[in-house]
Amino acid sequence: MSSEPNIKIKKKKWEFPNVFALLFGLIVLTTLLSYFIPSGSFERVEKVINGTTRTLVVEGTYETVEGTRLSFFNIFESVFKGMEAGAPIIFFIFIVGGAFGILAKTEAIENGLEALVYKMENRKWLLIPIIMLFFALGGATFGMSEETIPFLFIIVPLAIRIGYNSMIGAAIVILGSTSGFTAAFFNPFTVGVAQGIAELPLFSGKGYRILMWIVMVGVTILWVMYQANKAKNNTDKDLDLIDKVAVAQYESDYKSSDEKIFSLRQKLIIGVFVLTIVGLAVGVTRYDWYIMEIASLFLLSGIVIGFIGNLSVNEISDGFIEGCKDLATGALIVGFAYGILVVLEESMTIDTILNFLANTINQLPSLLSAMGMFAVQSAINFLVPSGSGQAALSMPVMTPIADLTGVSRQTAVLAYQLGDGISNAITPTSGVLMASLAIARIPWLKWAKFILPLLLIQYTLGAIFVTIAHLFVWIS
Repeated sequence: MSSEPNIKIKKKKWEFPNVFALLFGLIVLTTLLSYFIPSGSFERVEKVINGTTRTLVVEGTYETVEGTRLSFFNIFESVFKGMEAGAPIIFFIFIVGGAFGILAKTEAIENGLEALVYKMENRKWLLIPIIMLFFALGGATFGMSEETIPFLFIIVPLAIRIGYNSMIGAAIVILGSTSGFTAAFFNPFTVGVAQGIAELPLFSGKGYRILMWIVMVGVTILWVMYQANKAKNNTDKDLDLIDKVAVAQYESDYKSSDEKIFSLRQKLIIGVFVLTIVGLAVGVTRYDWYIMEIASLFLLSGIVIGFIGNLSVNEISDGFIEGCKDLATGALIVGFAYGILVVLEESMTIDTILNFLANTINQLPSLLSAMGMFAVQSAINFLVPSGSGQAALSMPVMTPIADLTGVSRQTAVLAYQLGDGISNAITPTSGVLMASLAIARIPWLKWAKFILPLLLIQYTLGAIFVTIAHLFVWIS
């Protein structure tokens, strides 16, 4: 009697869907729902408010209309049309990202930070606020996110070497950038994109955002310093082996080396970068610059930085391409997100959804409407971790809802900004976070448990900021 070999079939482990799969699934779902949701339309008018022409939904004008039913092939066409509709934002992201790729090629920021670390080692307690402020400013001004990853190779072993542990080292980098990103005042990828979609003057309301940034970043730095002080006396047993490996790496790479050279060229590069940020501020406040002018400024800055850094033409081009590659995912997410909007607009169901949501929210006090936006944006970020992608997905819907429910568009942008930013420090769908934790060799669950108290503080602060903005700052 012959016996067949006992073959075990290994079952594939379930994985959370990729963000592109999620967005394409939403395009398919939206198309299917368009067969069941009645088509409808609001009247819209253009009004000049504070010197800016806005397209406003006229409350009480909704009526059902005969809509277009989309075909199977329209699902796939919507991706192309979404890319086409989001082209200005997509190419803006690519150009600015490419400029930062050139900056990264010069290694000016890395060498400047390493020189600072070398000089400050005898005043180690100051390193935490100084380095975190550096990352927080990066997050606030140019959306520093993927650019933080290389710094983990420097900061994590440094934190261990001066008496902390790898969790503190990772927190300095990750929480420094995410807190600045959350309360950003000049971030073109979040505030800039969202305000553009909401038809607001670019980077308007920066005074309140700067105040918010000071509070959010200050609280985060104090929390990390408190945890660092605890870590000196309570070494986490689970991280002992990791920390010993990191200390050995620090000994071989840094301790035996001389002070890192921060050359005159690199100092000039940092100066040009600072001037670029100043030029950005002047351009948007005095000359009504928008994404075309900002992208052009960064492209010019990147080329000048490349030549100051003694890069050849080919090296500048390579840096630009590498920068575009780093932000390709975020740029393409914008196109897919716009694809959902294309389906809603072509099926004429977007106004029906707006009418339903507005009628539901109108039964609540307007403050709860603003808080609801904050909660919804926080939830969306777990599915769409790209800041610009989330703005493209949510702001076309949130903007008219804000108009219909008595919430200022500026407050709606703030709710998006805070909802998108705070959860960046914990969302497992974020490639940047997971890559950072992998470098620091910290399991996600351990990291989540560590930062949960801080996130509760930040969400509380976010709710307070939205409330103050709605009641006292940007009264609709």
